[in-house]
This record gives sequence, C-alpha cells and structure tokens, in this order.
Amino acid sequence: MKIFPTSNYSFKLIGETTESLERLKRRTLISESLSSKITDKSFLGIIGNNNFTLISSEIGKGAFCVLNGEIINKNGTVKIEINKPFQVLLSVILCLPIAGLIFQLFSQEAHLFLLFIAVALGQILIIRFVFIEIAFKRLSKNSLNRLNDILDIEAIKKN
Repeated sequence: MKIFPTSNYSFKLIGETTESLERLKRRTLISESLSSKITDKSFLGIIGNNNFTLISSEIGKGAFCVLNGEIINKNGTVKIEINKPFQVLLSVILCLPIAGLIFQLFSQEAHLFLLFIAVALGQILIIRFVFIEIAFKRLSKNSLNRLNDILDIEAIKKN
C-alpha cells in the first residue's frame, strides 16, 4: 500500500515537440524551489531539453502536486505526486491518531484499549483515503488541465 497517491499519464501532442516545450517555457517561471510565488505565469519549476518538473502557480493550492514529465517525439508521460513538504505535513497529520492512542493508553483503563485501536485505525484510514485522496484528485486534475491547455495535448490517458 502506498502512503501517498500518485498518478501516471501518457499523452500525445497536437503540434511539434519543440514548439510545445517553448510554449511551456514561456508560461513557466523558472524556479529551483517548488514553492508558491505570486506570478502571472501558469507554472513554476524547471524545464530541461525534453523533461520538466512543475507545480501550478495557484497560490495556496498549486504547490500541492508536482508534475514530473518527459516528451519524446510528440509522445509524453507525466507523473503527478504530492510535493515533499506536503508529504511531511500529511505524515504528521497521519501520526496524530497514533499519538492520541498512546496518550489514551497511559490515561485510561486497559479494557478500552481495543476500542481505541479501532478508532485510531479508522481515523488514519479516513484521513488517508478520504481527505488526502480527494484533495490529490481535485488538485492534480487542475494541474493536469493547465498542462493540457499549454502543451495542446491531443489525447491523454491514465496508465
């Protein structure tokens, strides 16, 4: 089981690869750190010869997903994952039910401990498979739509 969700997509460009990458370079603020900044560009990140690492420039929620992609001969792939600082933050949030369980172990009677284990596991599952999954799907879809508009993608499919 993966702790954090990822998505892999493959796509086909309408135009030429170099033209699409130039358009992406014009719409990207080059930045080594993948953190939000106020800009009029669509993305922040690094663009190489035929690969890129980008985040959306939307303040507040754009940095949640990182797009790592590569374009070769009008065909490309993109992997969307949660940005590392958000993974650390979400890991701390996922550990809170365990911390509560340990606190309850020392402060309550032992016969209720099985109930507290079930509650803690339920909380961890809800955080991971409801809150994190919904946020990832929504924000990755927004980032993918922005990339689709800039690169003029003809067809995109999930791997």
